[in-house]
Amino acid sequence: MATGGSVSDRLATASVYTLVSVVASVLAGCTAPGPAPVSDRAAARPATRTEQVKPEPPRASALQMIASSNGLHTIQRGDTLYAIAFVNNLDPRDLASWNTLESPDLIRAGQVLRLTAPLNAVQTVPLDDAPPVQAKPLAEALLVRTPQAVLLPYSDANWAQASGETVTPPVVAAPPKPEPVAKSEPAAPLPTGTVERWLWPSEGALAGRFGGAGGKGIDIVGARHTPVKAVASGKVVYNGSGLRGYGRLLIVKHAGEFLSAYAHNDSVLVKEGDAVSAGQKIALMGDSDADRVKLHFEIRRYGKPLDPLDYLPERS
Repeated sequence: MATGGSVSDRLATASVYTLVSVVASVLAGCTAPGPAPVSDRAAARPATRTEQVKPEPPRASALQMIASSNGLHTIQRGDTLYAIAFVNNLDPRDLASWNTLESPDLIRAGQVLRLTAPLNAVQTVPLDDAPPVQAKPLAEALLVRTPQAVLLPYSDANWAQASGETVTPPVVAAPPKPEPVAKSEPAAPLPTGTVERWLWPSEGALAGRFGGAGGKGIDIVGARHTPVKAVASGKVVYNGSGLRGYGRLLIVKHAGEFLSAYAHNDSVLVKEGDAVSAGQKIALMGDSDADRVKLHFEIRRYGKPLDPLDYLPERS
């Protein structure tokens, strides 16, 4: 018996083994775990830059308050009655009266305030701003009548006039002359309102005057973080950035219905409701909502802007 076999037999046997190996590989590939399908691999890939979720756009900032054009104001969060009156050149007391507010602090977001006086409303006007009383000539002359009888108290003179008799008046000694009294100097006039003394709000160069480049106040130019001081004692009634064109703004109420305003601050050192004393540092100069570092300063009374230079002491 031969050990090998024919060549054809050996080729046939090799073909059978090869076929069995192929079939076994196919079966193994169907049952054993293998690489994920193409669709699964595509889903598992990390997202590229273009596929990443875009961030939400930043929220719009709160609307800044401007003077009303229709006589109404809808209160927004952060508004105060003093700020609303300030931007509309009104007296806060009139605003509270026209809207029947028991207190300037009792306002709420969404409430609509009227900015004009209702019919038969009484508006607060300072005496020095009231028109002078002028006399008007009468259309016809007055008819003057002499009374028919006059009741006079009894005296010798009245009896002589009524009866026609002559009465010699008694001799009365002249009273002694009073001793001369040294004249006193006239009293100094009281200061305007009830603010006895005003101080300058900050050091720096005067760059804008009332009615000109300073608008409703004056502009003082200085270095950033120059101290801003209260011009008189009072109470902080507004601290915020809600008034367009003023940046970080402080409003302080003083005696005599005076208000002082400090705008474009870099930072504020007090809060609403705080009592401040004259000369107290209340803010630091900056350029918020301004084209340069400066302090815009205003004085108002009954809502009316006044020239601060009429109240501040002269600089040496």
